[in-house]
Amino acid sequence: MTKTPTSKPRANPSGRSRGKTVYVKSARGRKSSSTRWLQRQLNDPYVAEAKRLGYRSRAAFKLIWLDDKYHLLKNAKRIVDLGSAPGGWTQIIVERAPKGAEIVAIDILEMDEVEGANFMQMDFMADDAEKKLFSMLSGKVDLVVSDMANSATGHKQTDHLKTMAMCETAFDFAKKTLAPGGAFVAKVLRGGTEQDLLADMKKHFKKVHHAKPDSSRARSTELYIVGLGFIPQKGDEIEQHK
Repeated sequence: MTKTPTSKPRANPSGRSRGKTVYVKSARGRKSSSTRWLQRQLNDPYVAEAKRLGYRSRAAFKLIWLDDKYHLLKNAKRIVDLGSAPGGWTQIIVERAPKGAEIVAIDILEMDEVEGANFMQMDFMADDAEKKLFSMLSGKVDLVVSDMANSATGHKQTDHLKTMAMCETAFDFAKKTLAPGGAFVAKVLRGGTEQDLLADMKKHFKKVHHAKPDSSRARSTELYIVGLGFIPQKGDEIEQHK
C-alpha cells in the first residue's frame, strides 16, 4: 500500500538551481532514441522533484497545474482516472479531492495500490470495459480525467490517430457518466483531428479550454482539453445510470 506524499511541490521545479548537465554515453544494444530519453530524464527537474516528493511520475505536476488553474478537484466527490499507471495522477487526486471521495482508477498496465483509490487493471478500449467500470461506481461522476496516450510507434500520424481514438472513447464515457456541472480532462495531440472533438465538447460543456502545463515538454505536441460545467444532452444517458 502506498500513501500519498505530504510535502508540497515547489511552485516551479524548472526554476530551481541545477548542477551540471548529465550526459549519457551510448551503450551497445541501446538505441540512440533510448539514450536521448535517458539523458532527458536525468536532466529533468520535474523528474527530480517527483522523486523528492514521492510521486510516481513527473506527470503528477501536469495535474497539479491543471487543478490550480481550473479547480477540478476541490468539490469532486466521485472521480474516474483513465490510464492511471503508474499512479502519479491518482496520487494527486487522492491528495487534493475532498475527504472520503470515491476514486476509481484503471489502466491496462499493473499499478501498485494508492491508498484512497480503487484500481482495476483492464483495457479501457475493450468492448466490456465500460460496463465493468460502471459497476465500480455508485452513481454519477463529478470528474473524469484521462492521461491515456498510444505507446509511441515512431510514426507521428499513427500515434496521433490512436491517441485521439482513446481521447474520443474517454469523452464518450464521460458523456454517459458525468453529473450535471461535472468536468472532463484528457490528453490530445496536435494534428488537426482534435478540432472535431473540440466542437463536440462545446455542445456538452459551458466552457472548453486547451491547456499546456508548464511541465509538458516544449517539444511535445501534447495538450490537455478541459471541459467545465457539463450539460447533459438527450441520448447521453445509458441504462446503467437510469
